Amino acid sequence: MISRRTGTLRVLGVDPGLTRCGVGVVDVAADRSASLVHVGVVRSDPGMPIEQRLAAIAAGIRAVVDEHGPAVIAVERVFAQHNRESVMGTAQASGIALLVAGERGLPAATHTPTEVKAAITGYGQADKRQVQTMVARVLRLDELPQPADAADALALALCHAWRGGAPAAASSSALTPAQRAWADAERLARR
Repeated sequence: MISRRTGTLRVLGVDPGLTRCGVGVVDVAADRSASLVHVGVVRSDPGMPIEQRLAAIAAGIRAVVDEHGPAVIAVERVFAQHNRESVMGTAQASGIALLVAGERGLPAATHTPTEVKAAITGYGQADKRQVQTMVARVLRLDELPQPADAADALALALCHAWRGGAPAAASSSALTPAQRAWADAERLARR
């Protein structure tokens, strides 16, 4: 999955949502450094019938896959939320992202919000602003990625690459403090 030409892994992160579906593509090198390829939001009109909304989300994700050629798609894992309507739309959009991965023959992975926050910030309960700030820092962006859905998609892509989607860094000194904390937690979990 690593590009032989560049030694990088290209990951598409998808923060599923029915109205706003965040998409972010990053290239992650063997030393775990990363660069932004694409970030955006696929939108669907809440006034449209559900099948048309899902088709719009699918078309948007397909367009990103076709244009940027990721090696893998990382999607936020849907789990219990208090708002039943919100979780249904999120689950449907998540299913669409996984379907697109299957259609394109791409591997897919899911990560919980807590996993993503821990990988990016070193703290599994980080707020949206903290995630945006760390994503901007890791990708060396001049501004915070907006909206939060787009930042979350980038965080998902980075999390996936850092959790084993990319080769291990040459040395632990090349890792950020958040990456070292995550690597230590993974080592402890394997015991």
